[in-house]
Amino acid sequence: MQDVNWTAFIIFVVLFAFITWLGFAAARWRQGDLDLLHEWGLGGRRFGTVVTWFLIGGDLYTAYTFVAVPALAFGAGAIAFFAVPYTIVAYPILFLAFPRLWYVCHKHNYITAADFVRGRFGNRWLALAVAVTGIVATMPYIALQLVGLQVVIGGLGISGEGYAGDLPLVIAFIILAAFTYSSGLRAPASIAIVKDILIYVTAFAAVVVVPIQLGGFEKIFAAVPASKLLLAPPGANTTGAYGAYATLALGSAFALFLYPHSITGIFAASSGQAIRRNAALLPGYSFMLGLLALIGFFAIAAGVSELPEYAAGFRQFGNNFAVPALFLHSFPSWFVGIAFAAVGIGALVPAAIMSIAAANLYTRNIHREFINRQPTDRQEAQIAKLVSLIVKFGALVFILFLPSKFAIYLQLLGGIWIIQTLPSVLLGVYTRWFNDWALLIGWAAGIATGTAMFIAANLAPTYALAIGTFTFPGYAALYAVIVNLGLTVVLTLLLTSLGAGSTDETVATEYHAPSPTA
Repeated sequence: MQDVNWTAFIIFVVLFAFITWLGFAAARWRQGDLDLLHEWGLGGRRFGTVVTWFLIGGDLYTAYTFVAVPALAFGAGAIAFFAVPYTIVAYPILFLAFPRLWYVCHKHNYITAADFVRGRFGNRWLALAVAVTGIVATMPYIALQLVGLQVVIGGLGISGEGYAGDLPLVIAFIILAAFTYSSGLRAPASIAIVKDILIYVTAFAAVVVVPIQLGGFEKIFAAVPASKLLLAPPGANTTGAYGAYATLALGSAFALFLYPHSITGIFAASSGQAIRRNAALLPGYSFMLGLLALIGFFAIAAGVSELPEYAAGFRQFGNNFAVPALFLHSFPSWFVGIAFAAVGIGALVPAAIMSIAAANLYTRNIHREFINRQPTDRQEAQIAKLVSLIVKFGALVFILFLPSKFAIYLQLLGGIWIIQTLPSVLLGVYTRWFNDWALLIGWAAGIATGTAMFIAANLAPTYALAIGTFTFPGYAALYAVIVNLGLTVVLTLLLTSLGAGSTDETVATEYHAPSPTA
């Protein structure tokens, strides 16, 4: 620890101490009975427009986003900017579909998307498939928050071998586990306000200060290799990088709000109208995401990868160290402490929401459905609290004892898997036409197809689909969900003709705001 940046470290610790206090104090914010699952796991469904904006923003724009998007721009160039249009496309989907989902779930006290699928299609095995997909897709996402936290801790100069090097990470996740267990979703909701303010301050400061230091944007873009400024033009008989970019953006947009942590943030809103307002306001985060991607180009122009004082960081963390190196190079230590705290706190907020979301899925759709069908309210909440601890502990063990690249591979695969719930959840909000068993078989086919494409592409999310003499490189998740949906439609027609079907406990009027009484 001889190279510790003590000024930055002290500010980092002070801000962490503050959000730790805030996480525990949140148990008394909009106080409810935390022995009820909807109070612990959804904050009592009482978050208005502003709190929901901070919560969903803190949930979606994570520590790993802050580190990985600039790192992708730093290493691969223009392809990193697919993250901007995909979030823009996602918000009309949020505006149209998810208020409907909120209303029906509020009416029936559904806690998870799998609860909705169980009620809508009457098939507990389909609900189990949705729940397991959500849990499996969420686990590596939690681990990746640790990757972002590891990078900034290393940037502070805190490193070491064995247990000593891992101790700061362990302490951070003990704090996370404690306040999540104590306060439930109220903890990340309150901390998200602090985290998002710090992230905005950091991003805007970087976009103003660093270009001034480097001589303006013209010099920055002149320093970036031409191959990284634009997507490579496609060759003959292929859509090339254009197809990969477009399908990554579209597929990611469809998948974004199917993740359990996204749905948990949505269900915690106080009304469907609060969700609509957020669909209009959340693009502000997309603007910030574009600024973050530019930071990758700033790092190229600053030449931080060539500076000897950052060589050890790049050796240990690769391109993910581009952001810490740029801030260490460009800002005084006190501001580095604030910026790194923003990333560190940005790891705790989504990790807390993700662990709560996974715990809700297990409790409602596995334990309650297959193990104890009549738990008391207190038993149900207690199980969720314990599972949230297990989930976080599993993510910590994963990142400590396995190379981080495995978490990255699983997170990429998780995106391919989670979109396979689209026909049941997103389309299920609009129609009950699909047969439940057809949906389950389609889900399995989509999972198998997407996984096979991921493996065939050497563990990459883009797959070169060959049709005749043409090749269409694209996001495997999008191709797989097309297979899923096509098979589901065919099997629905077949099974419906045979008279197969199940009951729907929802009715059409429950997908809208209740009519005002006279």
